[in-house]
Amino acid sequence: MIPPGNPFICASVKMVSKTICCDTNYCNSADVELALPKGNHPRKSDLGSKELTAIVIGLVSFLCLALLVAVFYKRHTLCAYMKEKKNDKDCVCSIVAETKTLKDHIIDTSAGSGSGLPLLIQRTVARTIVLHEIVDKGQFVEVWHGKWHGDDVAVKIFSSCKEWSWFREVEIYQTGMLHHENILGFIAADTKDTGTWTQLWLVLEYHENGSLFDYLNRYIVTIDGMMKFAISIVSGLAHLHMEMIGTQGKPAIAHCDLKSKNILVRNNGTCVIADFGLAKRHDKATDNINTSPSRRVGTKRYMAPEVINDSINKSDFGSFKYIDIYALGLIYWEIAHRCCAGGFHDEYHLPYYNLVPSDPSIEDMRTVVCEQNLRPTIPNQWQNFQALQMMGKIMQECWNANAAARLTALRIKKTLSKLKVEE
Repeated sequence: MIPPGNPFICASVKMVSKTICCDTNYCNSADVELALPKGNHPRKSDLGSKELTAIVIGLVSFLCLALLVAVFYKRHTLCAYMKEKKNDKDCVCSIVAETKTLKDHIIDTSAGSGSGLPLLIQRTVARTIVLHEIVDKGQFVEVWHGKWHGDDVAVKIFSSCKEWSWFREVEIYQTGMLHHENILGFIAADTKDTGTWTQLWLVLEYHENGSLFDYLNRYIVTIDGMMKFAISIVSGLAHLHMEMIGTQGKPAIAHCDLKSKNILVRNNGTCVIADFGLAKRHDKATDNINTSPSRRVGTKRYMAPEVINDSINKSDFGSFKYIDIYALGLIYWEIAHRCCAGGFHDEYHLPYYNLVPSDPSIEDMRTVVCEQNLRPTIPNQWQNFQALQMMGKIMQECWNANAAARLTALRIKKTLSKLKVEE
């Protein structure tokens, strides 16, 4: 009897012409159910191991396929975004194309926008940079010369207690339509956990000549070199100050900490404006002035009279552009003093070097600038050279005690460009 105690028997089914016998599960289930009374149906067994294995493999395969489709969709979306930004039919669908240099990526993705690389690429770039040497160091900020696949980059590293400054610079650099040949190129922003503290990174274009302050300390300049410096700086400032209206518009921006240390010198003899930690933006639609969390309004030596005596109208955005113009006049004075004309040039000096201490206080500057109404000296020999004579006149109008009487950046740019052409 197979099996013992429960022998296999063939069900004799009514309404069926013959008895059907088989040896597989449920082969006669339909007939048996018709023949057997309720409660006597045979018990169905669980699925076998082969069936379960097949189901599990099928589900895993489906999930893997879905994940693969999602990855390709994301990459396709990124590619489409980059195509739109570049208007390039030959977009390479990869996070970072190894065949392109960093300069290619900057030109392709930020030309006209100023917003830097797409965020996914920013992180990829920042985390593959090798730091080589420190080029500048402050109390809370370090600037490093780094390399990314052979390309030179500058890495500005903020300590976490200066997060507001890092965030402000990122915010300004990512302003639409900010990109300009005389504004420092922004590449990426990222954060890095060192295990003991969090580093806040800004990855920017690298210029080996360093700041204008460093350059003027090392070298003298020709009249032509002076003009290139002067025109390029005011061109960058005019672009900052200018509001662009439209779908891809740009708000007006005031730098608010313009000085020779915040201007970099390119290898072609022109300059770029950098360091936007104290910059302010103007939303014309709401007439709102978007300011940084810091109460600082610049470097004391370069502060305009209305800033020193706290009479500036902070509700009028034009007031912040006026203080940029005042500082520009002092920077022009620094450049012109290092200009060699007629065999004569002066040693490098900071503005008011002979009137205030090396690290002046607000009170020192108030006494000289506001109470005594003194300004840097214009040498008499500048009158013998048209370019230096014009530079002297522009300086004096830039540092006028009456802020509203100062020239605009655009007016200065047109005047200097016309002078350059006439030469």
